[in-house]
Amino acid sequence: MFSFRDKVVWVTGSSTGIGRAIALEFAEHGANVVVHGNSNPAEAEVTLKEVQDKGAKAILVLGDVTDRNQVDRMVAEIKETFNRIDILINNAGTMVKRARIEELDHETLNKIMNINFTSVFHVTQAVLPLMKQQEKGSIINMTSIAARNGGGGGAVAYAAAKAAVSTFTRGLAKELVHDHIRVNGIAPGIITTPFHDRYSTPELRKGMAGQVPMGREGSPKEIAGTALYLASDYASYITGEIIEVNGGLLMD
Repeated sequence: MFSFRDKVVWVTGSSTGIGRAIALEFAEHGANVVVHGNSNPAEAEVTLKEVQDKGAKAILVLGDVTDRNQVDRMVAEIKETFNRIDILINNAGTMVKRARIEELDHETLNKIMNINFTSVFHVTQAVLPLMKQQEKGSIINMTSIAARNGGGGGAVAYAAAKAAVSTFTRGLAKELVHDHIRVNGIAPGIITTPFHDRYSTPELRKGMAGQVPMGREGSPKEIAGTALYLASDYASYITGEIIEVNGGLLMD
């Protein structure tokens, strides 16, 4: 059984969906949890309460992970409470909107890249001094099946941003290996979350699920289980790896 007793995990974008599921699973397995929210603070409060109801020590940090000053302020809040971050889950991200390349303006493109990739850079860079001080850490970046297959209709910019996350994950794993910090990624396929409620029509979702060999969408908890494994000592010899969790839709 996984045990993260006395470990501190920060899950960015943990107001709903995959992030909330990951926060709850780590709480279930003994971790101290830092819940994060930005545009939906009420749902972040719900996650915080559910985490605390599992007996975990937890705090909520609110802020925009694309803004370095806000990221630094959140890290300072975490340091003040726990004085460490053992596990970082870079989960915050969204599609912003579906748009064909001809319809994609520069402002939207920049927003897509910032929330999905630049945020990962900012948060990781801000957390590294603590992890290096501890001489140990685990970073898990949430990428996507879109990074490999180019995404669905109108998702080319989102797919490119997630591909950047995947490449960043592999490069950073090499850079931090001698600091005893492992860096891995998770690439979800079609998961039942508010993300698809917002950006995919029922018809589109039915069509996508029909292409999955398992014949269904995945659940956030199935992604959370992968995060537990990658952060655990069972994965101590794994770094620079992207685990595809997609029901067989994309196989290596």
